[in-house]
Amino acid sequence: MENHLERTAIRRVMVGTDRSEPADQAVHWAAGFADRYDAELFVVQVVVPQYPSATEFGAAEQTRAATANNELAGFARQVAGERGHALVVIDVDPALAIVRAVEQEAIDVLVVGNFGMAGRKEFLLGNVPNRISHNARCTVIIVNTLSSTGEPASDSVQAHRPKGDIPPFEPRLVARATQIATVMAKHGLTELFGQSNEPDTTIRRQQAKRLRTALEELGPTFSKLGQVLSTRPDLLPVEYIEELALLQSHVPPMTERDVVRVSEQELGVPWEDVFKSIDPNPLAAGTIAQVHRATLENGDRVVVKVQRPTARAEIEQDLALLEVFAEKVGKRPALNRVIDMEAVFKHLSTSLHRELDFRQEADNIGRMQGVLAGYDRLAVPSVYRDLSTSRLLVMEEIQGIPIKQAPVGPERIQAARQLLESYYKQIIVDGFFHADPHPGNLMWWKNRVYFLDFGMVGVVGADFREHLLLLLMALWQEDAAFVTDVTLMMTGAIDRGDLDVPRFQSEIGEVMAKYRTAKLAEMQIGPILQEMSAVSLRHGVPLPASLTLAIKALAQVQLATAELDPALDPYDVAGKFLTRWVVKRMGATLNPKTLVYQAQKFKVRALRVIEAVEHLIGASPGQKLVVNFRANSLEDTVRHTGRRLALGLTAAASVLASGLTVMSTGVAEWVPITFGVVAGLLTVGLVIDLLRGR
Repeated sequence: MENHLERTAIRRVMVGTDRSEPADQAVHWAAGFADRYDAELFVVQVVVPQYPSATEFGAAEQTRAATANNELAGFARQVAGERGHALVVIDVDPALAIVRAVEQEAIDVLVVGNFGMAGRKEFLLGNVPNRISHNARCTVIIVNTLSSTGEPASDSVQAHRPKGDIPPFEPRLVARATQIATVMAKHGLTELFGQSNEPDTTIRRQQAKRLRTALEELGPTFSKLGQVLSTRPDLLPVEYIEELALLQSHVPPMTERDVVRVSEQELGVPWEDVFKSIDPNPLAAGTIAQVHRATLENGDRVVVKVQRPTARAEIEQDLALLEVFAEKVGKRPALNRVIDMEAVFKHLSTSLHRELDFRQEADNIGRMQGVLAGYDRLAVPSVYRDLSTSRLLVMEEIQGIPIKQAPVGPERIQAARQLLESYYKQIIVDGFFHADPHPGNLMWWKNRVYFLDFGMVGVVGADFREHLLLLLMALWQEDAAFVTDVTLMMTGAIDRGDLDVPRFQSEIGEVMAKYRTAKLAEMQIGPILQEMSAVSLRHGVPLPASLTLAIKALAQVQLATAELDPALDPYDVAGKFLTRWVVKRMGATLNPKTLVYQAQKFKVRALRVIEAVEHLIGASPGQKLVVNFRANSLEDTVRHTGRRLALGLTAAASVLASGLTVMSTGVAEWVPITFGVVAGLLTVGLVIDLLRGR
């Protein structure tokens, strides 16, 4: 290197510092080097901003940077005399900022300290010297500023912001609010948020179309707002849901520079240290991120999901405005007749913040992998956890084809049945499901169906899962009355006196009859549930949001299933799955540990009931409750009721035991017969007791 430098004209030398002691050691070394060649010395310091430059705090940072420049200039003259110059740069990426400064000042040799290069961990998490050496277009000298133990000579403050540390954000609300108001006025949306209460569906549809156009014009956040709202018929009238489902995000793709910059910020190293290549043409470009194919250094083919650099700032800004809007006008009756603003804001804020953190999507993929473990024809892509962050997600590339192009064969038929059945399991058993299973998010590869894009998932609570299980079983048995009862239980409207229950039941029955008489390929449970949801909305009893999303997902997956196997009967799949699941649950209750536990629970509760009854009738010490009954004594009533309850429970247990043992191949034939005879005798005894008590 000495000979090479001797032959090269060295007129300008630059050294980077963060004013820590190890970095200043590099400055002194560079000063001696520049003096040897009689060269100019440029000392550069990068200040990482914590606030947007247009804000008050950002302006204060600019002032502090100017002060730092004066201090750095004094330090440069101290070490290099009149040949010393100072340069303070404000940039979020110290490494690339120094590289740009090198090009701007036409530097011949760049000197940096090796602090941070002691081990592989530091190299991966944020090594500025290594990134500079990869990107600078001049000679780079890395000076050893470590002690013999490999540690810096003293504590230092790194110039770069720790990964994952998000600076506070102060949105420019006034300018953005003015822009939003202008767009709304241009599209005539003032009447939508004013006193208009037009019942005509044609007028509402026109308003919905104008809303969709305005959201598209307002940009990514509002486009995302429309997409989220299109999945919430419980919040918006049907005309708005149908129109917003057509909403498209007119988002230009990120530049290659932005893709590389975000990737390097998250990885902490030059992208070529991790990737052999990245396809510059995006597979998809959305409002929050875009996806590129890439190849790792080890040859693995992956897809990389990169968040837009401005996504978080723009979303936080618009959410701040929407929060103010929801607080100020969300309570107006005219607006509430159209939309529940508080519910919309809460749902939108939760959804967007979840999508901004790609680590949650990685967790969703891992959780779904466990849910699908029992299905050999279903899979999810693997995630490269060590390369993924909140703004960068690296996954296995699914090198497949659309499911409708899957080759004909038994694997395709098996996959269709497993795909549909898995959704019953996801929703009813696990309460966790992929919420956007349209055919574009399902790929055929290695004789399997792969789920893609886990940015949107749904969660269903235990109580709702029980209700949905009953609902599907009632649909399977074509019991419109019970379907009505379960629907009202799910919506909390079972005791509403203003509801026309006979008419509600009649409309539910019409929906069921319509689909049950359809062709086999058209007998889709998802669309049935969607129409039932619309009936509920018309009667003022909307289904819970989680179930609305589950119904939409089930409808989507059944359309995808029909592409794989049009002859598949969804009722057959649902019926067999529900039967197996119910029997499995019953078997679980007969587990010895479960039986002992339930028996102890029943014993404790029974004793508490007996104690309460004894206090009530005066059979135990304590204050008595005296009540005069004109009918039989309470003691006789309790005794008769307890006897009948015992007979009924024992008879039911005998019937269940008979049914379970008759299906078992390892039980003698006389066992189920004995249980059946006992059940019959107990039932006869119960009937006789009831007749005698009349």
